[in-house]
Amino acid sequence: MSLASAIKEARDLVLEKKEITIISHIDADGIASEAILSQAFSRAGIEIKSVFVRQLEPLTMSRVPKDSSFKVFSDLGAGHQQLLEEKGLALDEVLILDHHISQPGKINYHQVNTLQYNYSKMSASGLCYLLAREIDSANTDLAKISTIGNVGDMMAREDGGLVGPARDIVEDGILYGNIEARKDIGFYGLSTRPVYLCLTFHDDPFIPGISNNQSAAIKFIEKTGVRLKENGRFLVWEDMTFDEQKKFTSSFIQYLLANNVQVDKFFIEHYMFPDEPPRTSLRNAQEFATLLNACGRWSKPRVGADVCRGDRGAAYRDAQYMLTNHRAVIRELLEYIIDTGVTELSHLQYIDTGDKYPDTIVGIGAGMALSKLNRRKPILVICSLPEEPEVCKVSMRTNSQMVEEGLDLQDALCRASQEVGGGGGGHKIAAGAYISKGSEERFIGRVNEILRGQLHPKSSANR
Repeated sequence: MSLASAIKEARDLVLEKKEITIISHIDADGIASEAILSQAFSRAGIEIKSVFVRQLEPLTMSRVPKDSSFKVFSDLGAGHQQLLEEKGLALDEVLILDHHISQPGKINYHQVNTLQYNYSKMSASGLCYLLAREIDSANTDLAKISTIGNVGDMMAREDGGLVGPARDIVEDGILYGNIEARKDIGFYGLSTRPVYLCLTFHDDPFIPGISNNQSAAIKFIEKTGVRLKENGRFLVWEDMTFDEQKKFTSSFIQYLLANNVQVDKFFIEHYMFPDEPPRTSLRNAQEFATLLNACGRWSKPRVGADVCRGDRGAAYRDAQYMLTNHRAVIRELLEYIIDTGVTELSHLQYIDTGDKYPDTIVGIGAGMALSKLNRRKPILVICSLPEEPEVCKVSMRTNSQMVEEGLDLQDALCRASQEVGGGGGGHKIAAGAYISKGSEERFIGRVNEILRGQLHPKSSANR
């Protein structure tokens, strides 16, 4: 069966329902997925309610209502079907829309999974959009939300932009008029971050002499001859004229070439939203996804979903507040990691932050800290879960160079966590796991062995 046929079957399944409960994840992809499904189902006259969960586990399954509503799981469910069985959900009560590895149980639930069709570069929000469009072709306005989810889930990270079906969804948004796609300099924060900070904080790939060096970034911009400020305010990339952007880009390319840095790594496809106000976090997919992640990581995913649905009043103000707080706490975490220091093994570096910081942000802090530590070794951060004292959360990050050399953090964490009775998932460049308290030392040692085997395939450690 093709993906298109599976989506048609899913459409037929949901359109015969009067009530649907959407159970979705709390990250940008999960929030975007819920926002797409809730609007598509409501427009079709279906009564809906939504539940957001950080993960599917016995404790959170209590949030899945025991009622007559049809249950649609988005961005989760594929790997925890035994929990759905234990909940007592029958075959005809469930649809799973997911992009994670499936672990079927005794009941073969209705599922559309990108991995079933060899599409590893599209997340759950992509599937949700395809279903929404199949329900009604007028739902192409939702392509924008799907693009935010796909970008937020790193689907564009390795290829310099979205590819395959996820890129086709972008085309729908371009035709509708609420997406503009353009190849541009690959900085984060083109809409909100002063250009000198874009340079300063860009560390993957690393810019020799400029990354993590604010004064050097400012001097570089001054040498290009483009404006640094206007009316006392630092310019963001979007503030610059086309000629200024062209002049800056030319100087930047020359600088990269002079420092023997691969130029094409610094230019990616950006997805801009012309219907959103300039200089806001809503203006492009990267920053919009960060806003949604902030909402989810501070236990307010519904606020993010309301923003996706168009609320530019109370929900947007709340989301902005959470984004500001989100960034402040991450900066504090970053300082803690650097000041405390990490323990280095042969192929990784790690730190245990205990219960000092929420488990929802340690991965972000790890990624930011990596550029200030040994970039040749992935960083692994362990933290405690106050609500589950017998469990530890693991977050791990590396950079694109190490991925190109063979590292696959998802593979490493999945294998090592299973060996200690836990579970993991994610991507090659960023992954996470849950392990039992007391297994940390064994787990870290095993991850180190697996990483060594990935970089040196002949190593017996990878057998």
